[in-house]
Amino acid sequence: MAAVEQYMTLIIGIAGGTGSGKTTVAERIAAAVPEEHVDVIQHDSYYRDRPDLGDEERAALNFDHPDALETALLVEHLEALRGGNPVRVPIYDFTIHRRKSESRVVPPTPIVVVEGILVLAEKTVRELLDIKVFVDTDADIRAFRRVRRDLEERGRSFESIREQYYRTVRPMHRQFVEPSKSWADVIIPEGGDNRVALDLLVSKVRSVLASPPKF
Repeated sequence: MAAVEQYMTLIIGIAGGTGSGKTTVAERIAAAVPEEHVDVIQHDSYYRDRPDLGDEERAALNFDHPDALETALLVEHLEALRGGNPVRVPIYDFTIHRRKSESRVVPPTPIVVVEGILVLAEKTVRELLDIKVFVDTDADIRAFRRVRRDLEERGRSFESIREQYYRTVRPMHRQFVEPSKSWADVIIPEGGDNRVALDLLVSKVRSVLASPPKF
């Protein structure tokens, strides 16, 4: 029986501050290739479930610190996808700060895009990335986008958003997110609005699909 050809999976990591435009960049890359050839995974899906805490205690957690995420599970999933195996990605409910009982089945594909504020800050994730991208957007723009998202999509009050921003978001950005920019292969100013940088990334992805490296 003839051997079945297998191909390496290209894993692209997209980091940057909250509201920088990471998701937009990931979506633009995914939209540029056939949908069956690409997966997009959010690091945010791997927030730890804390059923042992009450609602107020969970809401007060530092969600911008690396310890808030089950990164070891993300690494396990990326390795499984690279090995040609499907995975079940958690689904996180940001309105109650809990994982849902159901999960999302993600099949192996030639291109995997993983995005999140701490993607480049975590060494175990960084070592699996073939292309490391940092989306660099001014702090005032990022803050406004976060406020709008949390108000419109997560049902939070402005007071709670402001309190969290000064208590954890801003200091964690300075401690973990901003320094991780030094690990990036590509830095994209202004995220999804930077057409030149996006076109270069898309061209790279399409070239991999046209002649995927075999192993």
